[in-house]
Amino acid sequence: MIVDDHQVVRQGLRYVLEDEPGIEVAGECADGEEALAAIARLRPDVVLLDMLMPGLDGLGVLERLAGEAVRPAVIVLTSHVDDEWALRAVRGGALSWLPKTAPVGRVVEAVRAAAEGGSVLDPSVAALLVRRVRGEGDPLQALTPREREVLTALSRGRSNREIARALALGEETAKSHVSSLLRKLGLQDRTQAAIFGLQRGLVPLESALEDMPGE
Repeated sequence: MIVDDHQVVRQGLRYVLEDEPGIEVAGECADGEEALAAIARLRPDVVLLDMLMPGLDGLGVLERLAGEAVRPAVIVLTSHVDDEWALRAVRGGALSWLPKTAPVGRVVEAVRAAAEGGSVLDPSVAALLVRRVRGEGDPLQALTPREREVLTALSRGRSNREIARALALGEETAKSHVSSLLRKLGLQDRTQAAIFGLQRGLVPLESALEDMPGE
């Protein structure tokens, strides 16, 4: 099954795949909700899934499929370039991640591999996964140097405005770094981030207490 909100992409993929022996295109869908209904009805072996779609996006589809007893092998085929989305898609159950610029033969290879439970990853995503696996022992390895600086500032009780001033950043940029590090570390809010930073020794507890505003 092909899931993509661009009709030209769907038609192109259908043309290529239906010309391959042993591959049958069961259907095509333009959005996530439509795809979930079609998957439940048609039970395809493999789904080619775009990430950016109106309504329910690719990550949302993966999340909903994760709760199903029987689910298809999913290949992400997207123009969206984002390391965190790639990691979340793989963690969410996608077997393969390929850019839409991938050669036709690579897409066909991924479909055949997925039908057998195998993976075909874009080299950049494969390298990213290797780096993350190697750094799993220390969650801080997932952060960029700037995000570590922001986390240190959060551990001192700094506001976004204070972080921006201290690091010579725009306030929106500082806010973006905070959101990114929270997502990477699996934390819910600034308070959890501050506690995490203190636990990791980014700021001595005594120093952090001194920096915090008084009553």
